Amino acid sequence: MELFLEQLPIVIKALNVGFLQTLKLFFVTLLGAFPLGLVIAFGSMSKFKPLSYFTRIIVWIIRGTPLMIQLLIIYYMPGLVFKNPIWGSGEEGRFLASAIMFIFNYSCYFSEIYRGGIQSVPIGQQEAGLVLGMTKSQIFFKVTLLQMIKRIVPPMSNEVITLVKDTSLARIIALQEIIWAGQAFMKGSNGISGAIWPLFFTGIYYLIFNGIMTLILGQIEKKLDYFR
Repeated sequence: MELFLEQLPIVIKALNVGFLQTLKLFFVTLLGAFPLGLVIAFGSMSKFKPLSYFTRIIVWIIRGTPLMIQLLIIYYMPGLVFKNPIWGSGEEGRFLASAIMFIFNYSCYFSEIYRGGIQSVPIGQQEAGLVLGMTKSQIFFKVTLLQMIKRIVPPMSNEVITLVKDTSLARIIALQEIIWAGQAFMKGSNGISGAIWPLFFTGIYYLIFNGIMTLILGQIEKKLDYFR
């Protein structure tokens, strides 16, 4: 017990540092994936068939392959295949590679949610907007977008919660997020080795953060009830 109490502050400090990296990756991913997903959705719905087909093939590839493989490819392929290790070997390079891949991966998932939300709005409302003299952009932002947001909040919330846990995959390229920090104590870190209990503590961090995100997303959904 005394040993546990002695190690606890060291472990908590390391986990806090790792969790900050996890939070950083989480918020950067959302910041980039939300707008990019909408752009990709427009591409997949484009009436210009080459663009539409190309976009849908990319989305199919990204959604059909594991994110872990995508992280390995984006980080290691430039150095191993093109002999140009653009990311370097530092933590900043690992984070940048992770962020780019996470943003692109989640934007593809978000694009399908956006597309479903846009197409679920009755076409008659768009036609009514045209009759009233509204432009296509006005119809989208003042009619379609507001109703789409209400429809996409539940599936989008699921993806956001999944993202919280998926950030742990970044450790595959040695990004020192919270799971990496917890696992390090099994191998030897800060004078502690052979300790598995820090990994259980990482689960508590995820549970608390997921609980907070669930409450926030639930409140957002309630505020959109006026669309019913």
